[in-house]
Amino acid sequence: MLPAPLTPRALGRAFLARQLLAERARTTPLEAVEHLVGLQAQAPRPPYFGLWTRVAGFDAGELSTLLQERRVVRICVMRGTVHLVSDRDAVQLYPLTRSAHERAFASGHGKRLGGADPAAVVEAARELLKEGPMAAADFGPSLHRRWPEAEERSLGMAARYLLPLVQLPPRGLWGRSGRPVLATVESWLDRPLAVEPSLETMVLRYMGAFGPASVRDVQTWSGLTRLGEVVERLRPQLRVFTDEAGRELFDLPDAPRPDPELPLPVRFLAEYDNAILSHADRTRIMDEEVRRALAGKNGQVPGTFLVDGRVHGTWKAETGQKSATLTLTCFGALSGEDRDALEKEGQALLAFATDGAPGPHRIVFTTAA
Repeated sequence: MLPAPLTPRALGRAFLARQLLAERARTTPLEAVEHLVGLQAQAPRPPYFGLWTRVAGFDAGELSTLLQERRVVRICVMRGTVHLVSDRDAVQLYPLTRSAHERAFASGHGKRLGGADPAAVVEAARELLKEGPMAAADFGPSLHRRWPEAEERSLGMAARYLLPLVQLPPRGLWGRSGRPVLATVESWLDRPLAVEPSLETMVLRYMGAFGPASVRDVQTWSGLTRLGEVVERLRPQLRVFTDEAGRELFDLPDAPRPDPELPLPVRFLAEYDNAILSHADRTRIMDEEVRRALAGKNGQVPGTFLVDGRVHGTWKAETGQKSATLTLTCFGALSGEDRDALEKEGQALLAFATDGAPGPHRIVFTTAA
């Protein structure tokens, strides 16, 4: 039997349902973080907006409490980037994604250690951490005293790429600021890394949050290679589809696949949102021209908004003590109904961003150049 084809519209509806973007979920922040297999978190605030747009009645204070209680942590996992993940996932995902960190370090810094053995550098950094957490900026100078022939920054990056480090609060707390201060995940959570974590389980969880998806999609999200072998082992328990180009897409048999004509609300996605970054083929929610427009410099990914399940523009909120402004930069024309929906949802976003401040709040529409 030939695999069933999925149109981009059907694929997009299925994906957005998994992402809790077709309807806000009545779940806890911790349950949502685990369902999504983490939220990308280079900056402190995006995970809060990412959960606000997905979880009914989300309270930023709940997520801050989870960080303080060590139920969630900020750690480099998928794609070698900082994610907010649960404590349970941190010790499973880091060993699975370690090879991506090693590959990234080798390509960017491996030749700048002046002959120092990376393993010895990492062990020295781990010894430093036994004395207590360290500011991220302090690793390089401390290690440089032992290896003066190496580039100071690359020594620091060896620790940050090759050790399982978490960023400690107050970094990442709502309404607070703090430079990155790091500790090993083992010391912070008082538990070891998983000895035999399962790639198969990770791939199945990806399907549950991002599917239907191709092998290349899973590799794009994780930063890992050669996952085709893993998917082949899982094939008997997966449902197989194709996209319009004939590529195989894999999915959990009982995962939601809504009617392609399901009406969808407008939604605001956070900066660096995994819904934007976690597929090789992103046509399920954006055109190629939009993808190129979002490809900013230095890896920055702006906040975006969805209209009828597709990326229709970017947003930026500016908040002050007495007022806030949300600027929406549109990639195309909007209907009056869509504009009204964005106004209403935008006001809700600004109320969240300002902790319920009464305003006045402004919504400004502009058009991309």
